[in-house]
Amino acid sequence: MVTPLTLLHTSDVHVAVFDALRDRNHPGAALRHLVVPELLARARAEGPEAVAPALRELLRGSGGPVLVTCSTIGGTAESLAPALGLPVLRVDRPMAAAAVAAGPRIAVLATVESTLLPTCELLAEEAGERPVSITPHLVAGAWERFEAGDGAGCRDLVATAADAVTEADVILLAQVSMAGAAELTASGIPVLSSPARGLAAGLRLHSEG
Repeated sequence: MVTPLTLLHTSDVHVAVFDALRDRNHPGAALRHLVVPELLARARAEGPEAVAPALRELLRGSGGPVLVTCSTIGGTAESLAPALGLPVLRVDRPMAAAAVAAGPRIAVLATVESTLLPTCELLAEEAGERPVSITPHLVAGAWERFEAGDGAGCRDLVATAADAVTEADVILLAQVSMAGAAELTASGIPVLSSPARGLAAGLRLHSEG
């Protein structure tokens, strides 16, 4: 029996997103979803490192590579990989690599403040010696709409915020929940999202293992 790629989410909304991407781009791939909303709640309240012990316990039993779809805790999860002895990939890493390759001026849009610092740190890591200018933007009111079940309203606010960005080579949508806004923008600046790139990278990691 094929060991599935484990996806760790902090919202059950993301299960359908990644299943749809699998069906469209990677038919037949085996996915296993873990949904643990309290990880994000605690990370927002206490910082991402506060969830490291819980992540360690959750991921220890995965049996193979893990794709973490929450941008707030993704870096903390990746840091546990050596101790766990299994590959752990944050979903936004491939997007960050693409953003750095697109140009030095990067606008980061997020709907929760706890995502901004981890995302900016990831971009700096991916840039390495290349000089980059990272400008963070918090999209006011978008997360509240998402939490209320108004995904369309969240995406509309994010798209409006993206359209307002002018001084950038690329716009990065920091969270999986924002991805649909990329299709709504009228911006002439490239707008990047994480789910498709992240799932493709996670499945490559899985096949290599």
